[in-house]
Amino acid sequence: MQPFTTLTAIAVPMHEANIDTNQLCPTRFNKVPRGPKYREILFYDSRFKPDGTPTEFMLNAAPYDQSGIIVADRNFGCGSSRETAVYALYEFGIRCVIAPSFGDIFAANCAKNGLLALTLPEEQCAAIRRQLQDQPGATVSVDLAAQTVTDVQGKAHKFEIHEVRKRCLLEGLDDIARTQQYSDRIAGFENHYYKDRPWLGAAARSR
Repeated sequence: MQPFTTLTAIAVPMHEANIDTNQLCPTRFNKVPRGPKYREILFYDSRFKPDGTPTEFMLNAAPYDQSGIIVADRNFGCGSSRETAVYALYEFGIRCVIAPSFGDIFAANCAKNGLLALTLPEEQCAAIRRQLQDQPGATVSVDLAAQTVTDVQGKAHKFEIHEVRKRCLLEGLDDIARTQQYSDRIAGFENHYYKDRPWLGAAARSR
């Protein structure tokens, strides 16, 4: 997983609350193998007409087609648990979503894929969205180590994040990589456990 440390990128304001995972990745695309195709899938039903021609949805045109950050309203990523919603954001180029709240499973899926979902108070998110609305193409900066978001006007906003989630993002650790950090301790436990229970060890070796 690619580490997340700092990011300065064009930010797109999304004023709609409760943007769900079916909007991010419509159900019919859930079995598409992960890859560049997901850039097109993101918000597909908003970005494309039934005949496949592009709409005027904001992510289809400059400057927002180069966005790396979304500043959203409450409950972003609610709905189903599909991880493909995160794939779509990531392949489009979104590395951070800022919102007052998130769907819990969506936020966890973000962290496991190197995408930072961070919360700021509702009034701060609304203020940043207004700044971005007034200055299309403006950038926002995020510093994960310092736990700050710097808005269009240069004001820094502090955010909270669980220490384990923060470390995993900074170091680029998904669940497998994090578990592998404890491989020596796991092996030591197994050796001790099977030494006291040799019949289990024999069964494990026979598999």
